[in-house]
Amino acid sequence: MNLGRRAGESAIKVSTLLTGVVILVLVITIAVLGWQWRAAANDIGAAAAAAADTANAEQVALDYATAAAEMNFQDLAAWRTRLVEGTSPELEARLTQAATSMEQIIVPLQWVSTAQPIAAKVHSEDNGVYSVDCFVSITTKNSQAPEGIQSTATYKLSIDRDSNWTITDIGGIGTPLGAGAPR
Repeated sequence: MNLGRRAGESAIKVSTLLTGVVILVLVITIAVLGWQWRAAANDIGAAAAAAADTANAEQVALDYATAAAEMNFQDLAAWRTRLVEGTSPELEARLTQAATSMEQIIVPLQWVSTAQPIAAKVHSEDNGVYSVDCFVSITTKNSQAPEGIQSTATYKLSIDRDSNWTITDIGGIGTPLGAGAPR
């Protein structure tokens, strides 16, 4: 019998087996760490995208509310344009109807309003539709208050990210614009 040779062959096989096991453990460890790193990177990317979308919804709301609050009885066409800019067709129709009614007050009072943005905050998001609360400081001068009146306008806007950030609904905080009006 050749015991020496068998023992040597077994030692080589055991060391080869141990080397293989170590390499396999290293490969599995690297794969698990790579998977975890990729998952973490995806989570960070998703959080950054969500934060960017939230900031964009807030900026769209604040820009719209500020522009819509600016009105001058001598240039109602510019105000009507700002009032419907970036809105859905359904909302545009409601706003156009509301503007026609408001003009009956704006012109006789010689109404001029200037606006400054205060803040906007996303209240909620559902399937790409953001509900944003928005606050605008308005100074209104008219024939009854020529020195001007300072006020804060509050708006709740619905903004659809998936429709190119289109504004789909506008109202005061707690009250949709045109509530009770025929649609």
